[in-house]
Amino acid sequence: MKYGDIDFNGKTILITGGAGFIGSNLAFYFQENYPGATVVVFDAFRSGETLSNGNLRSFGHFKNLLGFEGIVVSGDINDKAALKKLENDYRFDYIFHEAAISDTTAQEQDLMILTNVNAFEDLLQMAIRQGAAMVYASSAATYGDAPSPQRVGNENPGNVYGFSKLMMDNLTYKYLDEGVDIPIVGLRYFNVYGPREFFKNKTASTVVQFGHQILQGRAPKLFEGSDKILRDFIYIEDVIQANIKACQPQKSGVYNVGTGKARSFQDIADILQQELGTDYGTEYIPNPYIGQYQFYTEADIDDTVKYLGYAPNFTLEAGIKAYIPEIKRLFEKEVARG
Repeated sequence: MKYGDIDFNGKTILITGGAGFIGSNLAFYFQENYPGATVVVFDAFRSGETLSNGNLRSFGHFKNLLGFEGIVVSGDINDKAALKKLENDYRFDYIFHEAAISDTTAQEQDLMILTNVNAFEDLLQMAIRQGAAMVYASSAATYGDAPSPQRVGNENPGNVYGFSKLMMDNLTYKYLDEGVDIPIVGLRYFNVYGPREFFKNKTASTVVQFGHQILQGRAPKLFEGSDKILRDFIYIEDVIQANIKACQPQKSGVYNVGTGKARSFQDIADILQQELGTDYGTEYIPNPYIGQYQFYTEADIDDTVKYLGYAPNFTLEAGIKAYIPEIKRLFEKEVARG
């Protein structure tokens, strides 16, 4: 399905983090809908290097790009020489910046700021020099424990990841205040789920994790009180829609990308069991993150609707239903085979 009225055929598009979850979905969106576009995927890809918490530094995986026919460049956004080569080799019309240290539990503050803030400014300056529209991934983590519904301008990040994304957004407003004449749009993603997230490993959504627990014949494991832990879960197709519509905003700035309706983790488990035809009940475990955990997130999307023309199409039920075939395929190809 096409979103918006921009014809991307004949355009050159850069997707940083293009072997990751959202980036790879964007790459295929352009390939399937605009075969005349030149799509350049730039990604660090996974190397086995881990952060101090044991999680991978990069989640980029070649399997997310199987079938992709565009250009793939391996590189780190912190490498200024690699960015300069990109700029010298291509004249970009649109830049979708999805690359980041996206692990909310990462403790490396220096690496987080370097990667998420400083490299973003390097890319933003390249976009300005080339006259390219810049659409980038911000995050609902900027809000921390701010009350719901979360609104832009009411941030309170509780970790360095959320802080780094807020600093990106501050840079956006700084450049806009200085009168730059390219579209710059930051998208604060809430809880995204859908195809091509599996290789995020432990940081993949509970939708795919619960789904695979159920397919293993087990009751999904939820934190105690999960019927009262609410999140704004958004299906990947609606995130792609927001990215495309952000290319031609009525007003540049930072916008929430969610459904505007909070749902519980218990809802996810129940919908999955209904779709998979099981009735294993639920296994409840203590929540070790009390005190550092968001218990209620819900995006205020009024401005996103007004200025981007965004309208979420997928309820939680519809998103999970659309995702089920891929959850089953991943289970057979990646989980059951070990």
